[in-house]
Amino acid sequence: MLPTRMDWEVAAEPERGTMTTTMTTGALRSTIPASERAERAERADFRVVAKAVRDAGLLERRVGFYVGMMVVLGVALVGLLVGSFLLGDSWFQLLIAAALGIVFTQISFIAHEASHRQVLKNGPANDRLGRILAAGIVGISHQWWMTKHSRHHANPNQIGRDPDIDIDTISFLPSDAKKARGIQRWVTQRQGWLFFPLLTFEGANLHVRSVMTLLERRPVVGRWLELGLIATRFAVLITFLLLVMPPLMALAFLGVQLAVFGVGMGASFAPNHKGMPTVGRDVKLDFFTKQVRTSRNIRGWGMSTLMGGLNYQVEHHLFPNMARPHLKAASEIVRAHCAEHNIPYTETNLVGAYGSVIRYLNRVGLAARDPFDCPMLDARR
Repeated sequence: MLPTRMDWEVAAEPERGTMTTTMTTGALRSTIPASERAERAERADFRVVAKAVRDAGLLERRVGFYVGMMVVLGVALVGLLVGSFLLGDSWFQLLIAAALGIVFTQISFIAHEASHRQVLKNGPANDRLGRILAAGIVGISHQWWMTKHSRHHANPNQIGRDPDIDIDTISFLPSDAKKARGIQRWVTQRQGWLFFPLLTFEGANLHVRSVMTLLERRPVVGRWLELGLIATRFAVLITFLLLVMPPLMALAFLGVQLAVFGVGMGASFAPNHKGMPTVGRDVKLDFFTKQVRTSRNIRGWGMSTLMGGLNYQVEHHLFPNMARPHLKAASEIVRAHCAEHNIPYTETNLVGAYGSVIRYLNRVGLAARDPFDCPMLDARR
């Protein structure tokens, strides 16, 4: 059964420039008899789309694609380190730091895909690859990411169940924005406009949060292996920087690399769900409806490389183990199915998606404003 209008937190707005079939859930329930709603739900069953995708061979692995990607990124990583060594004491090192942040972002995408079993045919082999790439090269806990991201995929945009909309520096729900105090309240009130500047700190935040999770007093799979890989990775990187350049420059290098990495990661993941409808904690939805209605695709040339395949977010959520090269073809099948059955399918360009995210965050941030505050009095205090 489709949720009532009250079941959805209607914080999202219609996408600008969106290719989508839209109809409010309230309108659906008021105009469509229960028997017809049930029939439509049955027609929209995930199995119909899954069979079409399977018959098209889109669930096959593309190992060659990922091997090629890893070779290119490996050469780029080595080339940047050699270039940094040859450049020595020069502030042009910050350009290399920025490029290194981009390379680490791309490696993180492959680690993400390995965690979804997209890269190799064998599950444990994917786990080993993901752990090496995430912890050993990027410096983030693979186990932490697996646990957090699995919860997100199971309940995207569902209040109290999706960790990606839990309050952090930014509030994604009005109820969280109302709780903000002090400097957090000031940030929350302006969080839409501050979104991209705040992302410059996201790289450091990801490193810290993943390590803190590994240090928690609870069973953690691969705890000591990942801690060892992360510690070795940072020790090697910092030692290299201090040998190649002065300490102040090394600190600036690390700061730029983390800032670019944070923006790259945040700017790739945020447009996919932020500003889309959120779901009440206890609402029960079928798999297809839950994944499609809460996800946004990003169209445009080069988006699959820029965003690591996350631009096909609808298809990624429906088929999380689908290799990146197959997502485009799968999107054509899913889009056609949604159009045929009048199911909302949201797709826009990158600028439109970012605009929706900023407007959404600013609307949520309004909840942190006291309605009895007087701007004129505040200015005189």
